[in-house]
Amino acid sequence: MTHPPRRDPASPRDLVGIGIGPCNLSLAALAQPLAELDAVFYEQRPGFDWHPGLLIDGATVQVPFLADLVTLADPTSPWSFLNYLKSRERLFPFYFTERFHIQRTEYDAYCRWVARQLPGLHFRHQVDAVRWNPERDVFEVDHTQLDADGEAEALGRTHTRNIVLGIGTAPYVPDPLRPLVETPGLPVLHAADYLDHRDTLLAAGHVTVVGSGQSGAEVFLDLLRHRPAGREGLHWLGRTEAFAPMEYSKLGLEHFTPDYTRYFHALAEPVRDRLVAAQWQLYKGIDAGTVAAIHDELYRRCPDGGWPDAVLTPGVRVRTAGRIATTQVELHLEHLQQGSRSRLTTDAVVLATGYRERPLGRILAGLDPYIRRDSGGRPRIDEEFRLVLDPSVTGSVHVQNAELHTHGVGAPDLGLAAWRSATILNSLTGKEAYPLPARTAFTSFGLREPAGRVPQSRPAGRLTPLVEGR
Repeated sequence: MTHPPRRDPASPRDLVGIGIGPCNLSLAALAQPLAELDAVFYEQRPGFDWHPGLLIDGATVQVPFLADLVTLADPTSPWSFLNYLKSRERLFPFYFTERFHIQRTEYDAYCRWVARQLPGLHFRHQVDAVRWNPERDVFEVDHTQLDADGEAEALGRTHTRNIVLGIGTAPYVPDPLRPLVETPGLPVLHAADYLDHRDTLLAAGHVTVVGSGQSGAEVFLDLLRHRPAGREGLHWLGRTEAFAPMEYSKLGLEHFTPDYTRYFHALAEPVRDRLVAAQWQLYKGIDAGTVAAIHDELYRRCPDGGWPDAVLTPGVRVRTAGRIATTQVELHLEHLQQGSRSRLTTDAVVLATGYRERPLGRILAGLDPYIRRDSGGRPRIDEEFRLVLDPSVTGSVHVQNAELHTHGVGAPDLGLAAWRSATILNSLTGKEAYPLPARTAFTSFGLREPAGRVPQSRPAGRLTPLVEGR
């Protein structure tokens, strides 16, 4: 591994990455061999971790192992998952497993392996503010170095020409349940903290899981497998009309290609907003294998004609919730199709209610006068994942996994992380540091040919765009 040359401490960095999750770790891995790019990354956590509360035994990543940090942009990178296996002398065992989707624990271990070796990653560094200095034409990034207890240890400031925000998402708790989550001693928690409270949940008399996506399915299945037959005491609720499998057909998966991302970005804002809401099954459904495993486990528990003590109810929302006595919770439910209402008393609640993009306002408050926004007040983001700023700002601010409203369902998908990182690095370096394919899908998503796909000649059967107004 090559090491960057010594730099002048007074000169600005080329790039500061804020946050070290999979997205910015991908960017750091692909930036490492680019000697001309002086980059540093800050993360307030003490080290890399990836959804530690959901590393349930047997749970797999929902994208193939080729969707690692680098391979889909640079298969020869030393930071690939296959090279990780080679370094652990596990290539042959992996080869014989014939497994395309790896376990989450293995993906987490792979990312930790990369994070331990990459230069320029600074954990226990909390970024407090970002400002534009027009006199020096640089961004000022203020940060606080934290000690082992998470307390402030030292203050610092880094000057940089460019920034990449990769602060990820945060667990989402619906308003009716927020007071219960914040009540000490009451077992109401987000699925992000599931493993920390698993023993308490297994000992509870009755447990309710709220949320019909992949996390809810995995938590329900894990509880089901480890509670006694006939005394499962489980209820699984979801707002969706069914516990629906994720769209995983091969042409459906082409929505997670650069082709679709470019198509989506070119659509009008109202159309994009409608599409994101309608496409939930592309990225919020349940893996078909998990659905099958739940059904198999339920069936296994009724060999004599009895039914397990487990209730699965889709199409339900939690209107309000309250505490009963000392430890019990009462959920007030509404069935969205029937219009009926009921109450459910339970001893514990796991909220598999998903994640939301962390708001950028706190970090970017100093840049707010320069940020251009859409009609909904959201930052405008160009095709190269760059915030649209006032022309007086000569530096750039790129974002990762904060562009669902402009780039579509592929924004949080690990399969596009390497391509997005390469796109950003090509933009920052002003050259094709990573050659990227012009075409990535068999599907043509619109009647107008996207850039890079217009052929030299126009054979019979090819659509010819009409001149507007004719």
